[in-house]
Amino acid sequence: MNMTKTPPPTDDNRSRWGFLLLIVLFLVYATNATAGVLVAPTVVFLSDQNRTGRMDVQNPTNAPKEVTIHFSYGLPISDSLGNVRVTLQDSGVTDTRSAVDWIKAFPRRLVIPPNGTQVVRLVANPPKGLADGEYWARIVVRSQEGETSLPVPSAEGTISTKLNMIMQTAIMVKYRTGALVSKIELNKAEARQTDSNITVLADFTNKGNVSYMGMITCRLLDADKKEITRQTTELAVYRDLKRRIDLPLPATAGKTPYQVELSVSTEGRSDIAPENIITGNKILYTAAVE
Repeated sequence: MNMTKTPPPTDDNRSRWGFLLLIVLFLVYATNATAGVLVAPTVVFLSDQNRTGRMDVQNPTNAPKEVTIHFSYGLPISDSLGNVRVTLQDSGVTDTRSAVDWIKAFPRRLVIPPNGTQVVRLVANPPKGLADGEYWARIVVRSQEGETSLPVPSAEGTISTKLNMIMQTAIMVKYRTGALVSKIELNKAEARQTDSNITVLADFTNKGNVSYMGMITCRLLDADKKEITRQTTELAVYRDLKRRIDLPLPATAGKTPYQVELSVSTEGRSDIAPENIITGNKILYTAAVE
């Protein structure tokens, strides 16, 4: 009997395998990037009058999803350049406004059938003697994707490995009690011109006992007070926050010197029901462009 020995993989073979593996990884990521579950609403509100709530978790795919739910803590924070991020903290939370330890979800583990929806109940059991105001936690929803086989070359031949795709989303839950005050202060605002835009940095401090949920509108004006451009975006201030807004500067912009007008209000939010907005103070501020 003649035996044919398979030659070991050459550098060219390894290169082709690496290229193929890269393509497969890209396709797996592209397929699963939008394959997680959908969660609504985006913010859950509880209070001392209503300590229970709900959220809907929907599986928009044609495969069952394993879902787990837990609670973390994380507020929007910013750096010196006005870039905003949220870092989740699962343990060691010392903030007195944290509700992580006393809000529970039922069920915490579930399997959602293809194109199905599951209701998750939320129950708050706050400690006695809470100070007036708002308390926060993040509901972290993780969905487990199906296993995917990927070819991996080796000197002995082709073997397979498994990738377990996990998608995660986190939404805010807010518990309110007592007298609620929504108020922010604009510490400083400055505007600088670059090549083709105006960069505005606005530094806010929360002076109330709830998160300030509103809108910020920034208008760029010329020397004749004529509006050149404007931008409106959502604003959420929990503690201190520096927001950056970039306004495009058209080639045909009006006369200099320019100035920016900042307008802040709790009005205009379309993602939160009006009854859940705590009306706060308004700010109108003008700054010269440097």
